[in-house]
Amino acid sequence: MKTMLPKLPDHASKRIIPGASSVVVGAGASGMAAAELLDFLGAGVRIVDSGRLSDSVREMATRRGWETREGGHGPEQFADAELVVLSPGVNRRKLSPWLEQLGPDQVISELELALGFVDEPIIAVTGTSGKTTTTTLIGAFLEAMGRKVFVGGNIGTPLCRYALDRRTNNREKADILVLEVSSFQLLNTTSLHPKVAVLLNISPNHLDYHQDMDEYVQAKLSLFAGQEPQDTAIISGELRELVESHLKIRSRKVFVEPVSRLTCPALPGRHNQGNIESAFQACKAFGLDEAAAQKALDGFEALPHRLQGFAEYHGVLFVDDSKGTTVQSLRAALEAFDRPLLLLAGGVFKGGDLAGLKPLLTQKVRHVGLFGASREIFEQAWTEANVPLSWEPTLEAAMDRLWATAKEKDVMLLSPATASFDLFANYKERGMAFQRHAKVLAERDHG
Repeated sequence: MKTMLPKLPDHASKRIIPGASSVVVGAGASGMAAAELLDFLGAGVRIVDSGRLSDSVREMATRRGWETREGGHGPEQFADAELVVLSPGVNRRKLSPWLEQLGPDQVISELELALGFVDEPIIAVTGTSGKTTTTTLIGAFLEAMGRKVFVGGNIGTPLCRYALDRRTNNREKADILVLEVSSFQLLNTTSLHPKVAVLLNISPNHLDYHQDMDEYVQAKLSLFAGQEPQDTAIISGELRELVESHLKIRSRKVFVEPVSRLTCPALPGRHNQGNIESAFQACKAFGLDEAAAQKALDGFEALPHRLQGFAEYHGVLFVDDSKGTTVQSLRAALEAFDRPLLLLAGGVFKGGDLAGLKPLLTQKVRHVGLFGASREIFEQAWTEANVPLSWEPTLEAAMDRLWATAKEKDVMLLSPATASFDLFANYKERGMAFQRHAKVLAERDHG
């Protein structure tokens, strides 16, 4: 029972009505952080999810007096809602029949909810690929400068969790918030005002979620909508024409090219040079110099499942790029290596130009081992690539086939260009399965 409600910021008070029903859609980390923040602020909470709620969610809901609804979404889940907060992966269009009675300020993202309760300067990073690496690099650069940094958003800790921990005195205030933001979040966010906004790239992705490519592009470009002239926009040079033709950015624009100003052995490839340069330019606004940046890079380790070279067995390097869920990320992975590649690809295809990779496949790849779903899509796109192509139902079986042909100096590369949900719960589980079976292969002879 609450004895005193916190005073709300003026720009947030219109959304949070003490005692009114607030519906949180999705019971993952972001949804639960939003629910706990709403509860702390005095709003009634209802957790809804299209699947089955976990026992831990049910237990917390019972303890705190929250409502719960699960199963396929329907009008009863949103009855009497004054506010609906969407978790990052929730498709708003699929909920639209039950949200029509609500105004635009009543259906928001978890990120939008949190923004009402933070006032720290923000560096926000988006793009089809490279977001997590660049966001993590920015955090490392700022920490090397002695700044207190919160790194989260679409990765790690949701911003609602940070906002709640700050208001309950469980967390020290950060000097700077470094946020990875996805197109899903940006679609339902209007209050984001980054001091520095970073747009890495745009290529077809999540077309199973977005209405079309134009909606996806507009969501990404909305990153700059809240910026003012004193802010900075860091943009890939490849997007100059797209950006300048689609909107007028009020902030100072810095177009970035992949240069070799800074080096990091843990981050191979031209695309990572772009990520490093984008992170460096983002932190220059806070006083970073090249010497401090290079010192931070010297101790930087590859992130799990992102072009992570984790082992070399019998002269064959194993590289886990399970986070590479798009065609563009596969292209970047292929371009990163000069050694012959044994490529593992397949899963739930999200869209993109696979056929456009044929020249790179011919140049770089000795054998493609497809696995899981989307076999027909890959085979149709790549049959004329003059590269041996095989398919197996499981990742492990595909690895067995490639290992039989492996030679010293080869790279066995898992860069699937797909989501993982045909065979695995998420990309992390897929990557760990790859790493586990690599150890099994190490004990076998190969061709």
